[in-house]
Amino acid sequence: MTGRDLAKIVVTPPGPKSRALTRDLQTVESRNITFVSDDFPVFFESGAGANLQDADGNVYVDLSGAFAVAAAGHSDPDIARAVRDQAKRLMHGMGDVHPNSLKVELARRLCELTPGDGPKRVIFSSSGAEAIESAIKTAAVASGKPGILCFTGAYHGLTYGALEVTDRSIFRAPFVRQLGGFSTRVPYAYCHRCPIGLHYPGCSIECLRLVEHALDGPDGADIGAIIVEPIQARGGDVVPPDEWLRGLRGLCDRRGLLLIADEIYAGFGRTGKWFACDHAAVVPDLICVGKGMSSGFPISACVGRADVMDRWPPSSGEAIHTSTFLGNPMGCAAALASIGQLHDKRLVERAATLGAGLAERLEALRARSGGRIADVRGRGLMWGLECVDGKGEPDGALAGAIVVGVLRRGVVMLSSGPAGNVLQLAPPLVISDEQLRFGVDEIESALVQTR
Repeated sequence: MTGRDLAKIVVTPPGPKSRALTRDLQTVESRNITFVSDDFPVFFESGAGANLQDADGNVYVDLSGAFAVAAAGHSDPDIARAVRDQAKRLMHGMGDVHPNSLKVELARRLCELTPGDGPKRVIFSSSGAEAIESAIKTAAVASGKPGILCFTGAYHGLTYGALEVTDRSIFRAPFVRQLGGFSTRVPYAYCHRCPIGLHYPGCSIECLRLVEHALDGPDGADIGAIIVEPIQARGGDVVPPDEWLRGLRGLCDRRGLLLIADEIYAGFGRTGKWFACDHAAVVPDLICVGKGMSSGFPISACVGRADVMDRWPPSSGEAIHTSTFLGNPMGCAAALASIGQLHDKRLVERAATLGAGLAERLEALRARSGGRIADVRGRGLMWGLECVDGKGEPDGALAGAIVVGVLRRGVVMLSSGPAGNVLQLAPPLVISDEQLRFGVDEIESALVQTR
């Protein structure tokens, strides 16, 4: 694979090797983890650029970015080399006792890159959910208040603190009695399905009043922070109005609250700017990052204003929030190399340029869909196509059929949204225009075949 190849299907996926591996996996893994059906899963064995290859030799164009992780492409040689070289020197650092120099270098780079001037501080971790936990704890320490205001459709992770501010009963219901109960949830600014039945832009961003009502409500006195995805990813690739995000910033300023931006999915160039909140010129107090930060190695971070972060007490020899792999040197090496690739290859700007052309193609696809794609929304290389039935209601079955249809044609993509009815495009930022055209054409072919 060159990373810029089009699809090559030699056996209908999932092929016999993937099916055999699935049977083996089912004997050793919790049955809750991997979804198994006649069409899933495919076992990927290698990747390059915007290509993936499965165990049966099929080559795919990846429109998922492997959950938007592969920002600089799959198995980028420079990133792989950085991890390999660091592994030869030191695989594991004692992150909160005896750190390594790369931890300092990456922390400094994140402080430079993330929105806002002035000094900042960093808490490293391994997963996006852990970064959210860091932000939630920081908000409690800094504000003295336990409450967090969050939004419908939100996905912040599935560890217990993150799950408290994540929406959707499928994730929460089995554990609700074990959750902290510190969240207050209000509707997100989902303009295509406005929670109060208005229409943008004539609505004057009336949904901000729902936030104010919650802050003035019975739990408002305990709320110390608002956590928001500047663009919701798993919630359906929902892009709120910039004015709404600026309104949240203004509410936090007036009421002395902290604004937490979850940029784990949308950050590091995905939307055509380094961070999605940059589109609205909003500077959060705390920002959570991961996924595309390293393009594949499990590392994440919460970055915050120094005056907020410095409300944490100094370590007395026992840090009250830490983890074994905090600031892992291989993770730091991968992140520094990935950030270097994004900068040197101008992949952030490339996402903006490719995104403009992709927007036109997706709008043309919507116009030809016979009403079955009701909305196209996104920025850069983060897009969602909302599939609906004849009554305009969410059609998860249609989206699912298209996901399977394109997989058989050599295109990897996922669906999002509470109803699973939003086709999600988040390809590696190195994807070629030809590969993007191919992907959109295959989506349309799959859509036609569902009629």
